[in-house]
Amino acid sequence: MPPKKKTVTSTKKKNQNKDDDMSFLLEMQKQNEKQVKLTTTTVGNNKKIETVNKLTPKEWPLEQTKPTVPIKYLFKDEKFPSGEIHSYKKNEQNKTVPATTILLDNNNKATIETTTSRYHSLELRPGAEEREEKIQETLKEARHAAEVHRTARKWFKEHVVKPGMKVINAAEAFENKARELLEADKFKSGIAFPLGCSINYVAAHYTPNPGDVTIIGKDDIIKFDLGVQYKGTIIDSAFTVYWNDMFQPLAEAAREATNAGVAFAGIGVRLGDVGAAIQEVMEFYEVEIKGKIYRVRSIRTLGGHSIERYRVHADKCVPTIACDDDTKMEEGEFFAIETFGSTGRGQITEEGVVSHYGKNFDYKGDGSELRNPEAKQLLRVINEQFGTLPFCKRYLDRVGQKKYLTALRDLVSNGIVNEYPPFVDLRGSYTSQFEHTIFLRPTCKEVLSRGDDY
Repeated sequence: MPPKKKTVTSTKKKNQNKDDDMSFLLEMQKQNEKQVKLTTTTVGNNKKIETVNKLTPKEWPLEQTKPTVPIKYLFKDEKFPSGEIHSYKKNEQNKTVPATTILLDNNNKATIETTTSRYHSLELRPGAEEREEKIQETLKEARHAAEVHRTARKWFKEHVVKPGMKVINAAEAFENKARELLEADKFKSGIAFPLGCSINYVAAHYTPNPGDVTIIGKDDIIKFDLGVQYKGTIIDSAFTVYWNDMFQPLAEAAREATNAGVAFAGIGVRLGDVGAAIQEVMEFYEVEIKGKIYRVRSIRTLGGHSIERYRVHADKCVPTIACDDDTKMEEGEFFAIETFGSTGRGQITEEGVVSHYGKNFDYKGDGSELRNPEAKQLLRVINEQFGTLPFCKRYLDRVGQKKYLTALRDLVSNGIVNEYPPFVDLRGSYTSQFEHTIFLRPTCKEVLSRGDDY
């Protein structure tokens, strides 16, 4: 805010500007039934007036133990914080290549160095200015969702999740906080991927079903994987939580391997090369658990993916091992760089009760081919509430559905809805996961989900 001029009316102007600056916060405080603290000041002929304490939009929610104001009201012009910026490098043929050096410090922690140089899209192609405007609008939506994810997970990790609580209570707390901060509205904004709460040897795709009584243990290692979206623009990000320090190297392996994948990614980069960078870092680590030393393995049958509007798992897969995949990353694409470390085989199988579902993205029908009227009704609910975004049984309960299991099976058997069973490694093994969403801008890549925590 520019400095105010000193005049005889400066006190009144200051109070007026203060009221104007805080009007948008006052409105949201009323909607959330919050008390607004007033202070009494004296102006003019000892006339007392009440004004609102001055609080900047960014400082105010961070002072709360439990953030409650939707994120969009904390940034006046919807100028949400940008993610971490990584740049590209140009080789002798003016082609974009990743400028990545993977270094290991004295503590065997991997660090990434990147540099850049590239022509701007406006210099290369006609019509690029219009495309740039669309990119900026998409980025605004993505940054909005990313700020929600950062805020919700910070609160969740610091004040909610702990040993001894039910997994289902932790999941619903995290998801409901994200919904609150997004002002969730069916599939227009809200959850893009049900919170994964995969424990120990379960690597992915486990979220508690209604009635699940699983308790978080002090010797558990849990992967929390949540997708959030605003107007269909998705942020998919995951982190690992543990309370026993023996898991620290296993968690660090996945975190640093994800950072390596993020650093190596770029326009024109082969996906197989990204996998090689991930594997090199991941499998450098060893972890001692209960007196036995394990080499951390990169789970080869799980990995990252491209993201499209209202489609969290799009067509391109980002491997976590070196391979011959010549598919290239392209400008304007979103990617989830996602890695999984394991003390087991490094391969997964499907096991356990299904909790994740999602409508087949390619299905364009209206369900008229279904014979079961309950299945037709459930499909209408899915279309209205979730669209093509994944959901779980808890979400069907949440929107008032009852006795839907037969109808849901009919939708799965007819190929209208896909089911996603939990992915597990060997029983008795332990797994870790980290994930970031990046966007390949014309002149740089933006790590949208980056936060102070990871």
